[in-house]
Amino acid sequence: MSERNHWHPAFVGATEWELKKNKKDLIFEPEHQLSKEPLRVDMLVVKKAPDAVIENEIGKIFKTHNLMEFKGYGDSFSIDDYHKVVGYACIYKALGKHVNEITAEEVTITVMRDTFPRELVKHLEKNGISFEEKYPGIYYITGNVMFAMQFIVTSRLDREKHNVLRILRRNAERSDVEKFILEARLAKDKDDLHNVDAVLQVSVAANKALYEEIRKEDEMCQALRDLMSDEIEKEVAEGRKEERKDAIVDNIKSLMQNMKWTAEQATKALGISDSEQSKYIAML
Repeated sequence: MSERNHWHPAFVGATEWELKKNKKDLIFEPEHQLSKEPLRVDMLVVKKAPDAVIENEIGKIFKTHNLMEFKGYGDSFSIDDYHKVVGYACIYKALGKHVNEITAEEVTITVMRDTFPRELVKHLEKNGISFEEKYPGIYYITGNVMFAMQFIVTSRLDREKHNVLRILRRNAERSDVEKFILEARLAKDKDDLHNVDAVLQVSVAANKALYEEIRKEDEMCQALRDLMSDEIEKEVAEGRKEERKDAIVDNIKSLMQNMKWTAEQATKALGISDSEQSKYIAML
């Protein structure tokens, strides 16, 4: 699985979780294709009604059409990346069914990353563009800009309001993870549960040592089991499958040694199909 495929489903889940109080007001379109060519933004959030009030801080800037781009751990965000996402917005605006159907005033851009883009800020300031911290970790990009734009530094977000985005990175803090687990455990809605699952799969993979520590605590361990029961069952099933494979390989080796058979003879004696034969021979 590529790094992009690894992180972005969790970003979509985290964003939908953050904005779940306004779910009825929004349409979420992950990997929205900007054109017939393979040119996509990570997420498009469309406000159904212009007067809908978005409660969450990350959505305060939203207009009608809101393009969102997420940068995973280790991804840079350079001046070229900045112009690329602005270009995405320009293309999206230009693809209306008729001239100026989508006005620039109704388009916003959101970029998320776990660290502050110091070099980018230096470049932008030279061109009359400023970063203003509107809320903790949420910076509005103002000045000589084409669209309303914000840059969200997930590691600086308010931990009481945005723990789901704070855990969507490497070196997540234990308090953030535990808070999210306890909150997510109360989720009942099918979509919310799907988003929780997407977030935890990536957060666990990115912070294995931390989650191993958390699993040692009875309450947290049970909460994780409740939230990730399908994944745990899958891991158990995969483990059993590997155990069966190991046992079959041992039986093949035993027959080859005791009966002086070839690997092909041993696999046939064990009833292994021709299609599976080469796989087990390769494991010898």
